Amino acid sequence: MKRKFWGWGLEGDGLAADELQQLGAVLTERLGIDGVRVQEPPRVAELDLRPPRLVPPASLAPAFSTDPYERAGHTYGRSFRDLVRAFRRDYAHAPDLVAFPHDEGELVSVLDWCSDAGVAAIPFGGGSSVVGGVEPDVGDGYRGAVSVDVRHLQGVLEVDRTSRAARIAAGTLGPALEAQLKPHGLTLRHFPQSFEWSTLGGWIATRSGGHFATLHTHVDEFVEALRVVTPCGVLQTRRLPASGAGPSAERLFCGSEGTLGVITEAWMRVQPRPRFRAGASVTFAGFADAVEAAREVAQSGLHPANCRLLGHDEALLSGSGDGSRSILVLGFESADHELGPWLARALDICGSHGGEARSEQRDPAAAWRATFLRGPHLRDGLARLGLVCETFETAVTWDRFWELHEGVLAATREAARRACGGGVVTCRFTYVYPDGPAPYYSVFAPGRPGQELEQWDEIKRAASEAIEALGGTITHHHAVGRDHRRWYLREVPHLFTGALRGAKAQLDPAGIMNPGVLLQPAGSGAYSREGGR
Repeated sequence: MKRKFWGWGLEGDGLAADELQQLGAVLTERLGIDGVRVQEPPRVAELDLRPPRLVPPASLAPAFSTDPYERAGHTYGRSFRDLVRAFRRDYAHAPDLVAFPHDEGELVSVLDWCSDAGVAAIPFGGGSSVVGGVEPDVGDGYRGAVSVDVRHLQGVLEVDRTSRAARIAAGTLGPALEAQLKPHGLTLRHFPQSFEWSTLGGWIATRSGGHFATLHTHVDEFVEALRVVTPCGVLQTRRLPASGAGPSAERLFCGSEGTLGVITEAWMRVQPRPRFRAGASVTFAGFADAVEAAREVAQSGLHPANCRLLGHDEALLSGSGDGSRSILVLGFESADHELGPWLARALDICGSHGGEARSEQRDPAAAWRATFLRGPHLRDGLARLGLVCETFETAVTWDRFWELHEGVLAATREAARRACGGGVVTCRFTYVYPDGPAPYYSVFAPGRPGQELEQWDEIKRAASEAIEALGGTITHHHAVGRDHRRWYLREVPHLFTGALRGAKAQLDPAGIMNPGVLLQPAGSGAYSREGGR
């Protein structure tokens, strides 16, 4: 069965008609609106795709496709903005060609041709970006755009049980990666929400946040070595447990988002599959008490695998609670030892802040996890109903959390009132660190037919400006892409952006790699000094 070219998962997956109707009824009541309308997803035959402007060389022709389904499926990621434009049948930025290199040698040839021909090359893994990271919107300085799909570069290639590491091809999707590690008794245990339809290379290129809510939160902490194809050649870093030999070469590519080259392989630190687990859900009458409990747990050195806090509205809308209390979801896991004492101490901490462990049969943690994994399908459903529904996230130190939280809520709610006439903004902590949390906000608001994109852009702009002004980061784990570039370039030091441009000029002198991500696109052969200020 094919993947949906416009939304999440396979054709036929997603919310059933009765689930969509039920979801509409819940949101209609919660938002105080008269009703919702159901939009039909697009069909490839309805799309008016621009004819390809490019013809690949005959020697590479078998690696390329102009199939309308493939071109449409490589136009967007999976954000609300992408969904709205898909429902509008707006595929103006469809790639001219889609490349499917079968091996590293063919990938080298594809990038060589793109460099020589002045063609933008957009690396594509699972296509799950929610920040415009895979969209071929590259400006007018290129002869065309090619989406470079690495699906054929896949598989666990080698396992070093002694060092507890594995060499894995970058195009490997999450489920296949875990399935191939399982016979060895090992796991990477990196489960972003996009796990089913995202790749190892995409996780590394975007510094993905994964399973662990504390300690090892980002995928780059598991990277031991990388292999990258750049327009100037192949780069391979050394396998080492640690090194003090200058800036780390592989770290240059963690978070590079396809702007410096295409990651093809990585040696990843893996671990034994957990055998022992312990967990609980703790409720709090006040969100402030729950925040203090989460902070103390994060600073305790207990390092729970799960320490996710759901605010009152978040608990209600996720089905984890009735909206009267906040919920802290705690979980510990180990391949080595029982975890009762760790959980007991965490519950003691929560109790000292007024938390009450849930004892009823229905586990809010399980309900939240189920909603979390179905999140992309729910977002597709909400967009089909014509609602404005999207998320944004950040991170900030504990001492500045309340100022940021209250300022972001105020700015976002006011923008939702102006743009939509009202709406609901919820908060959860997805990750917590000893020095600060990563709050994650969800927006649900009424959409006006034909104006949903503009409504969300106004809300997103207000939220992003507030985050920047109040000292948060523009992204904790969603990456920068094209959507966050303006705020990213304000956040990082100006001298650093110059150094990044220098690295790009060395590795990608024609400027073909994912133009418009991280840095302003400049066109083939001339790299801009735009600093985003």
